Amino acid sequence: MPELLDQLTVDELATAIDADEDLTVIDTRPPESFDAWHLPGAVNIPYHPMEGLGDGHDWADVEAIVSAGPTAIICGKGLSSTSFGFELGSRGQDVTVVKGGMEDWSKLYDVVEIETEGDLFLAQLQRRAKGCLGYVVGDRAAGKALVVDPTRQSHEFELVAADAGMVVDGVVDTHIHADHLSGGRTLADRCDVPYYLSETAEERGVAYEYEPVADGETLSVGDVDVEVLAAPGHTTDLVNLLVDGRYLLSADALFTESVGRTELEFGEGGAEQGGELLYETLHDRYAPLGDDIVVLPGHVSVDAEGRFGAGKSGELIAATLGELRRELELFSLDRPAFVERVAGQTSEKPPNYEVVIDVNRGILDVKEDEATGLELGPNNCAV
Repeated sequence: MPELLDQLTVDELATAIDADEDLTVIDTRPPESFDAWHLPGAVNIPYHPMEGLGDGHDWADVEAIVSAGPTAIICGKGLSSTSFGFELGSRGQDVTVVKGGMEDWSKLYDVVEIETEGDLFLAQLQRRAKGCLGYVVGDRAAGKALVVDPTRQSHEFELVAADAGMVVDGVVDTHIHADHLSGGRTLADRCDVPYYLSETAEERGVAYEYEPVADGETLSVGDVDVEVLAAPGHTTDLVNLLVDGRYLLSADALFTESVGRTELEFGEGGAEQGGELLYETLHDRYAPLGDDIVVLPGHVSVDAEGRFGAGKSGELIAATLGELRRELELFSLDRPAFVERVAGQTSEKPPNYEVVIDVNRGILDVKEDEATGLELGPNNCAV
Protein backbone atom coordinates (compact mmCIF):
# COMPACT_ATOMS: atom_id res chain seq x y z
CA MET A 1 0.00 0.00 0.00
CA PRO A 2 1.48 3.41 -0.92
CA GLU A 3 2.28 5.82 1.90
CA LEU A 4 0.89 8.83 0.08
CA LEU A 5 -1.71 9.49 -2.57
CA ASP A 6 -1.50 12.18 -5.22
CA GLN A 7 -3.98 14.96 -4.45
CA LEU A 8 -5.78 17.36 -6.74
CA THR A 9 -7.23 20.66 -5.50
CA VAL A 10 -10.69 21.70 -6.67
CA ASP A 11 -9.10 24.63 -8.52
CA GLU A 12 -6.88 22.20 -10.44
CA LEU A 13 -9.86 19.94 -11.06
CA ALA A 14 -11.89 22.87 -12.44
CA THR A 15 -9.04 23.78 -14.76
CA ALA A 16 -8.89 20.20 -16.05
CA ILE A 17 -12.67 20.07 -16.59
CA ASP A 18 -12.74 23.44 -18.36
CA ALA A 19 -9.87 22.36 -20.63
CA ASP A 20 -11.75 19.13 -21.43
CA GLU A 21 -8.74 17.10 -20.36
CA ASP A 22 -8.77 13.31 -20.53
CA LEU A 23 -9.74 12.72 -16.90
CA THR A 24 -12.27 10.29 -15.48
CA VAL A 25 -13.84 11.34 -12.17
CA ILE A 26 -15.13 8.55 -9.91
CA ASP A 27 -17.58 9.73 -7.23
CA THR A 28 -17.80 7.37 -4.25
CA ARG A 29 -20.82 8.95 -2.54
CA PRO A 30 -24.15 7.11 -2.14
CA PRO A 31 -26.35 7.08 -5.26
CA GLU A 32 -28.92 9.49 -3.81
CA SER A 33 -26.24 12.10 -3.13
CA PHE A 34 -24.68 11.57 -6.54
CA ASP A 35 -28.01 11.81 -8.39
CA ALA A 36 -28.83 15.13 -6.75
CA TRP A 37 -25.51 16.78 -7.56
CA HIS A 38 -22.24 15.74 -9.14
CA LEU A 39 -19.40 16.83 -11.38
CA PRO A 40 -19.79 16.85 -15.17
CA GLY A 41 -19.20 13.38 -16.58
CA ALA A 42 -18.53 11.78 -13.19
CA VAL A 43 -19.05 8.03 -12.71
CA ASN A 44 -20.77 6.89 -9.52
CA ILE A 45 -19.14 3.92 -7.76
CA PRO A 46 -20.42 3.96 -4.17
CA TYR A 47 -17.81 2.97 -1.62
CA HIS A 48 -17.65 2.86 2.18
CA PRO A 49 -14.35 2.27 4.02
CA MET A 50 -15.96 -0.41 6.22
CA GLU A 51 -18.55 -1.89 3.86
CA GLY A 52 -16.59 -1.75 0.60
CA LEU A 53 -18.08 -1.30 -2.85
CA GLY A 54 -21.78 -0.69 -3.32
CA ASP A 55 -24.10 -3.29 -4.79
CA GLY A 56 -23.56 -4.06 -8.45
CA HIS A 57 -19.87 -3.10 -8.52
CA ASP A 58 -16.70 -5.16 -8.31
CA TRP A 59 -13.02 -4.31 -8.24
CA ALA A 60 -12.38 -5.74 -11.70
CA ASP A 61 -14.76 -3.19 -13.22
CA VAL A 62 -13.20 -0.38 -11.17
CA GLU A 63 -9.67 -1.35 -12.19
CA ALA A 64 -10.74 -1.42 -15.83
CA ILE A 65 -11.94 2.18 -15.57
CA VAL A 66 -8.79 3.34 -13.80
CA SER A 67 -6.49 1.50 -16.21
CA ALA A 68 -8.10 3.25 -19.17
CA GLY A 69 -6.63 6.66 -18.33
CA PRO A 70 -6.06 9.39 -15.70
CA THR A 71 -8.57 9.07 -12.85
CA ALA A 72 -9.54 11.33 -9.96
CA ILE A 73 -11.57 10.11 -6.98
CA ILE A 74 -13.99 12.38 -5.15
CA CYS A 75 -16.41 11.93 -2.24
CA GLY A 76 -18.17 14.24 0.19
CA LYS A 77 -15.20 15.52 2.19
CA GLY A 78 -12.20 13.56 0.91
CA LEU A 79 -12.41 10.72 3.44
CA SER A 80 -13.93 7.71 1.70
CA SER A 81 -12.20 8.70 -1.55
CA THR A 82 -8.83 8.49 0.24
CA SER A 83 -9.61 5.00 1.52
CA PHE A 84 -10.79 4.06 -1.96
CA GLY A 85 -7.56 5.43 -3.43
CA PHE A 86 -5.40 3.43 -1.02
CA GLU A 87 -7.31 0.28 -1.93
CA LEU A 88 -6.71 0.89 -5.61
CA GLY A 89 -3.05 1.68 -4.89
CA SER A 90 -2.66 -1.66 -3.17
CA ARG A 91 -3.95 -3.21 -6.38
CA GLY A 92 -1.25 -1.48 -8.40
CA GLN A 93 -3.44 1.30 -9.74
CA ASP A 94 -2.37 4.95 -9.99
CA VAL A 95 -5.13 7.39 -8.95
CA THR A 96 -5.50 10.94 -7.63
CA VAL A 97 -7.82 12.02 -4.82
CA VAL A 98 -9.64 15.36 -4.90
CA LYS A 99 -8.68 17.21 -1.74
CA GLY A 100 -11.68 18.29 0.34
CA GLY A 101 -14.15 16.50 -1.92
CA MET A 102 -17.51 17.97 -2.90
CA GLU A 103 -17.43 20.17 0.20
CA ASP A 104 -14.46 22.09 -1.20
CA TRP A 105 -16.01 22.00 -4.67
CA SER A 106 -19.06 23.79 -3.24
CA LYS A 107 -16.79 26.67 -2.15
CA LEU A 108 -15.04 27.18 -5.49
CA TYR A 109 -15.36 30.65 -7.07
CA ASP A 110 -14.70 32.11 -10.51
CA VAL A 111 -14.19 35.87 -10.76
CA VAL A 112 -15.20 37.64 -13.97
CA GLU A 113 -14.29 41.31 -14.23
CA ILE A 114 -16.68 43.26 -16.46
CA GLU A 115 -15.33 45.74 -18.97
CA THR A 116 -16.44 49.20 -17.88
CA GLU A 117 -15.61 52.81 -18.62
CA GLY A 118 -13.75 55.27 -16.43
CA ASP A 119 -13.08 54.39 -12.82
CA LEU A 120 -16.08 52.09 -12.45
CA PHE A 121 -15.10 48.61 -11.28
CA LEU A 122 -17.57 45.74 -11.57
CA ALA A 123 -16.87 42.06 -11.01
CA GLN A 124 -19.15 39.00 -10.94
CA LEU A 125 -18.22 36.28 -8.46
CA GLN A 126 -19.60 32.89 -9.45
CA ARG A 127 -19.93 30.16 -6.87
CA ARG A 128 -19.48 27.44 -9.42
CA ALA A 129 -21.21 24.48 -7.76
CA LYS A 130 -24.29 26.42 -6.62
CA GLY A 131 -24.67 29.02 -9.34
CA CYS A 132 -24.78 31.87 -6.80
CA LEU A 133 -23.67 35.16 -8.38
CA GLY A 134 -22.43 38.03 -6.21
CA TYR A 135 -20.81 41.32 -7.14
CA VAL A 136 -18.16 43.84 -6.22
CA VAL A 137 -18.99 47.38 -7.37
CA GLY A 138 -16.34 50.02 -6.92
CA ASP A 139 -14.70 53.30 -7.77
CA ARG A 140 -11.05 52.66 -8.50
CA ALA A 141 -10.06 56.31 -8.05
CA ALA A 142 -11.77 56.54 -4.67
CA GLY A 143 -10.53 53.11 -3.62
CA LYS A 144 -13.98 52.13 -2.32
CA ALA A 145 -16.15 49.11 -3.08
CA LEU A 146 -19.70 47.94 -2.39
CA VAL A 147 -20.17 44.18 -2.04
CA VAL A 148 -23.51 42.75 -3.18
CA ASP A 149 -24.88 39.37 -2.10
CA PRO A 150 -21.73 37.88 -0.60
CA THR A 151 -21.92 34.20 0.26
CA ARG A 152 -20.58 32.59 3.42
CA GLN A 153 -17.06 32.65 1.97
CA SER A 154 -17.15 36.45 2.20
CA HIS A 155 -13.37 36.74 2.17
CA GLU A 156 -13.51 35.94 -1.56
CA PHE A 157 -15.31 39.25 -2.14
CA GLU A 158 -12.97 41.20 0.10
CA LEU A 159 -9.98 39.80 -1.81
CA VAL A 160 -11.43 40.87 -5.16
CA ALA A 161 -11.82 44.42 -3.86
CA ALA A 162 -8.31 44.41 -2.39
CA ASP A 163 -6.76 43.08 -5.60
CA ALA A 164 -8.33 46.05 -7.42
CA GLY A 165 -6.89 48.49 -4.86
CA MET A 166 -10.15 49.10 -3.00
CA VAL A 167 -11.50 48.62 0.50
CA VAL A 168 -15.01 47.44 1.25
CA ASP A 169 -17.15 50.48 2.07
CA GLY A 170 -20.54 48.79 2.37
CA VAL A 171 -22.36 45.47 1.97
CA VAL A 172 -25.81 44.81 0.50
CA ASP A 173 -27.97 41.72 0.57
CA THR A 174 -30.67 42.10 -2.06
CA HIS A 175 -33.07 39.98 0.02
CA ILE A 176 -33.24 37.27 2.67
CA HIS A 177 -31.75 34.39 0.72
CA ALA A 178 -33.24 30.90 0.74
CA ASP A 179 -30.56 28.85 -1.03
CA HIS A 180 -27.34 29.86 0.72
CA LEU A 181 -26.13 31.36 3.96
CA SER A 182 -25.30 35.01 3.57
CA GLY A 183 -21.87 36.33 4.46
CA GLY A 184 -23.14 39.89 4.41
CA ARG A 185 -23.28 40.67 8.11
CA THR A 186 -19.99 38.90 8.77
CA LEU A 187 -18.22 40.91 6.08
CA ALA A 188 -19.78 44.20 7.18
CA ASP A 189 -18.77 43.56 10.80
CA ARG A 190 -15.24 42.59 9.82
CA CYS A 191 -14.80 45.73 7.71
CA ASP A 192 -16.79 47.93 10.14
CA VAL A 193 -19.05 49.22 7.36
CA PRO A 194 -22.84 49.50 6.90
CA TYR A 195 -24.87 46.40 6.11
CA TYR A 196 -27.87 47.22 3.91
CA LEU A 197 -31.19 45.44 3.47
CA SER A 198 -34.51 46.61 2.06
CA GLU A 199 -36.61 48.63 4.47
CA THR A 200 -39.31 45.97 4.03
CA ALA A 201 -37.05 43.24 5.46
CA GLU A 202 -38.39 44.16 8.89
CA GLU A 203 -41.71 42.61 7.86
CA ARG A 204 -39.95 39.26 7.47
CA GLY A 205 -38.91 39.20 11.12
CA VAL A 206 -35.24 40.08 10.75
CA ALA A 207 -33.70 39.88 14.22
CA TYR A 208 -30.58 42.02 13.79
CA GLU A 209 -29.77 45.65 13.07
CA TYR A 210 -29.13 46.82 9.54
CA GLU A 211 -29.23 49.97 7.44
CA PRO A 212 -32.61 50.05 5.64
CA VAL A 213 -32.68 51.19 2.02
CA ALA A 214 -35.78 52.35 0.18
CA ASP A 215 -36.97 52.32 -3.41
CA GLY A 216 -35.33 55.21 -5.28
CA GLU A 217 -32.57 55.72 -2.76
CA THR A 218 -29.02 56.09 -4.06
CA LEU A 219 -25.96 54.55 -2.47
CA SER A 220 -22.74 56.32 -3.45
CA VAL A 221 -19.51 54.37 -3.90
CA GLY A 222 -17.03 57.15 -4.51
CA ASP A 223 -18.44 58.81 -7.63
CA VAL A 224 -20.37 55.71 -8.70
CA ASP A 225 -24.12 55.91 -8.09
CA VAL A 226 -26.03 52.76 -7.17
CA GLU A 227 -29.80 53.26 -7.29
CA VAL A 228 -32.05 51.00 -5.24
CA LEU A 229 -35.11 49.62 -7.05
CA ALA A 230 -37.77 47.73 -5.13
CA ALA A 231 -38.38 44.49 -7.08
CA PRO A 232 -40.80 42.30 -5.08
CA GLY A 233 -42.05 38.95 -6.34
CA HIS A 234 -39.47 36.33 -5.49
CA THR A 235 -39.72 37.81 -1.99
CA THR A 236 -41.42 40.92 -0.63
CA ASP A 237 -38.08 42.45 0.42
CA LEU A 238 -36.20 41.96 -2.86
CA VAL A 239 -34.35 44.97 -4.25
CA ASN A 240 -32.40 45.46 -7.45
CA LEU A 241 -29.45 47.79 -7.87
CA LEU A 242 -28.93 50.00 -10.92
CA VAL A 243 -25.21 50.71 -11.17
CA ASP A 244 -24.09 53.85 -13.00
CA GLY A 245 -27.42 53.85 -14.85
CA ARG A 246 -26.14 51.01 -17.07
CA TYR A 247 -25.96 47.75 -15.12
CA LEU A 248 -28.96 46.16 -13.42
CA LEU A 249 -28.09 43.77 -10.60
CA SER A 250 -31.39 41.94 -10.89
CA ALA A 251 -30.89 39.50 -7.99
CA ASP A 252 -33.64 36.84 -8.03
CA ALA A 253 -36.22 38.86 -9.93
CA LEU A 254 -34.82 38.20 -13.39
CA PHE A 255 -32.26 35.64 -14.56
CA THR A 256 -30.82 35.27 -18.04
CA GLU A 257 -32.77 32.04 -18.53
CA SER A 258 -35.82 32.45 -16.26
CA VAL A 259 -37.36 34.44 -13.41
CA GLY A 260 -37.40 33.90 -9.66
CA ARG A 261 -39.81 31.43 -8.10
CA THR A 262 -42.38 32.96 -5.76
CA GLU A 263 -43.55 30.35 -3.27
CA LEU A 264 -40.47 30.15 -1.03
CA GLU A 265 -41.61 33.10 1.09
CA PHE A 266 -45.31 33.23 0.24
CA GLY A 267 -45.95 29.48 0.55
CA GLU A 268 -47.66 27.25 -1.99
CA GLY A 269 -50.97 29.05 -1.46
CA GLY A 270 -49.38 32.46 -1.94
CA ALA A 271 -47.40 31.78 -5.11
CA GLU A 272 -50.01 33.63 -7.15
CA GLN A 273 -49.60 36.71 -4.97
CA GLY A 274 -45.86 36.59 -5.57
CA GLY A 275 -46.50 36.07 -9.28
CA GLU A 276 -48.60 39.23 -9.43
CA LEU A 277 -45.85 41.22 -7.73
CA LEU A 278 -43.18 39.77 -9.98
CA TYR A 279 -45.18 40.59 -13.12
CA GLU A 280 -45.43 44.19 -11.95
CA THR A 281 -41.69 44.29 -11.29
CA LEU A 282 -40.82 43.01 -14.76
CA HIS A 283 -43.34 45.12 -16.69
CA ASP A 284 -44.00 48.21 -14.57
CA ARG A 285 -40.93 48.80 -12.43
CA TYR A 286 -38.59 47.88 -15.28
CA ALA A 287 -40.58 49.96 -17.80
CA PRO A 288 -38.35 53.07 -17.51
CA LEU A 289 -35.22 50.99 -18.14
CA GLY A 290 -33.89 50.93 -21.68
CA ASP A 291 -33.20 47.82 -23.72
CA ASP A 292 -29.45 48.47 -23.57
CA ILE A 293 -29.32 48.01 -19.79
CA VAL A 294 -27.05 45.06 -18.94
CA VAL A 295 -28.79 42.56 -16.65
CA LEU A 296 -26.50 40.88 -14.11
CA PRO A 297 -28.54 38.26 -12.22
CA GLY A 298 -28.15 36.87 -8.72
CA HIS A 299 -28.13 33.23 -9.82
CA VAL A 300 -27.72 30.93 -12.75
CA SER A 301 -29.32 27.51 -12.72
CA VAL A 302 -27.05 24.49 -12.28
CA ASP A 303 -28.12 21.02 -13.40
CA ALA A 304 -27.34 17.74 -11.66
CA GLU A 305 -24.24 17.44 -13.87
CA GLY A 306 -22.92 20.71 -12.47
CA ARG A 307 -23.35 22.63 -15.72
CA PHE A 308 -24.75 26.16 -15.89
CA GLY A 309 -28.16 26.53 -17.49
CA ALA A 310 -26.94 29.63 -19.32
CA GLY A 311 -23.36 30.35 -20.37
CA LYS A 312 -20.31 28.68 -18.88
CA SER A 313 -18.67 28.95 -15.51
CA GLY A 314 -15.80 31.41 -15.65
CA GLU A 315 -17.55 33.44 -18.36
CA LEU A 316 -19.80 36.42 -17.70
CA ILE A 317 -23.45 35.54 -17.03
CA ALA A 318 -25.33 38.53 -18.44
CA ALA A 319 -27.76 39.72 -21.10
CA THR A 320 -29.24 43.02 -22.12
CA LEU A 321 -32.73 43.81 -20.93
CA GLY A 322 -33.79 44.11 -24.57
CA GLU A 323 -32.58 40.59 -25.33
CA LEU A 324 -34.54 39.18 -22.41
CA ARG A 325 -37.66 41.15 -23.31
CA ARG A 326 -37.50 39.68 -26.82
CA GLU A 327 -36.26 36.16 -26.17
CA LEU A 328 -37.41 35.08 -22.72
CA GLU A 329 -40.80 33.41 -23.08
CA LEU A 330 -41.93 34.42 -19.61
CA PHE A 331 -41.56 38.08 -20.60
CA SER A 332 -44.01 37.63 -23.48
CA LEU A 333 -46.86 36.20 -21.37
CA ASP A 334 -49.77 38.37 -20.33
CA ARG A 335 -50.46 38.78 -16.62
CA PRO A 336 -52.88 35.82 -16.11
CA ALA A 337 -50.68 33.42 -18.09
CA PHE A 338 -47.55 34.61 -16.32
CA VAL A 339 -49.08 34.21 -12.86
CA GLU A 340 -50.41 30.77 -13.74
CA ARG A 341 -47.00 29.66 -15.02
CA VAL A 342 -45.11 31.00 -12.00
CA ALA A 343 -47.61 29.68 -9.45
CA GLY A 344 -47.69 26.28 -11.14
CA GLN A 345 -43.94 25.69 -11.17
CA THR A 346 -43.03 22.40 -9.52
CA SER A 347 -39.23 22.21 -9.51
CA GLU A 348 -37.50 20.92 -6.40
CA LYS A 349 -37.03 23.51 -3.68
CA PRO A 350 -33.56 24.54 -2.46
CA PRO A 351 -32.38 22.01 0.14
CA ASN A 352 -33.04 23.06 3.75
CA TYR A 353 -34.45 26.38 2.54
CA GLU A 354 -36.58 27.04 5.62
CA VAL A 355 -33.59 26.60 7.93
CA VAL A 356 -31.41 28.72 5.63
CA ILE A 357 -34.00 31.52 5.71
CA ASP A 358 -34.13 31.41 9.51
CA VAL A 359 -30.34 31.62 9.74
CA ASN A 360 -30.33 34.56 7.33
CA ARG A 361 -33.07 36.26 9.35
CA GLY A 362 -30.87 35.97 12.41
CA ILE A 363 -33.25 33.86 14.47
CA LEU A 364 -31.18 30.67 14.27
CA ASP A 365 -27.47 30.00 14.68
CA VAL A 366 -25.65 27.03 13.18
CA LYS A 367 -22.12 25.70 13.60
CA GLU A 368 -19.65 25.62 10.74
CA ASP A 369 -20.07 21.91 10.00
CA GLU A 370 -23.86 22.33 10.04
CA ALA A 371 -23.61 25.33 7.71
CA THR A 372 -21.68 23.29 5.18
CA GLY A 373 -24.30 20.56 5.19
CA LEU A 374 -27.15 23.05 4.77
CA GLU A 375 -25.69 24.49 1.60
CA LEU A 376 -24.57 21.43 -0.33
CA GLY A 377 -26.05 21.15 -3.79
CA PRO A 378 -27.06 23.67 -6.46
CA ASN A 379 -29.55 26.49 -6.01
CA ASN A 380 -33.15 26.04 -7.12
CA CYS A 381 -34.33 29.65 -7.19
CA ALA A 382 -35.72 29.85 -10.73
CA VAL A 383 -39.10 29.04 -12.19
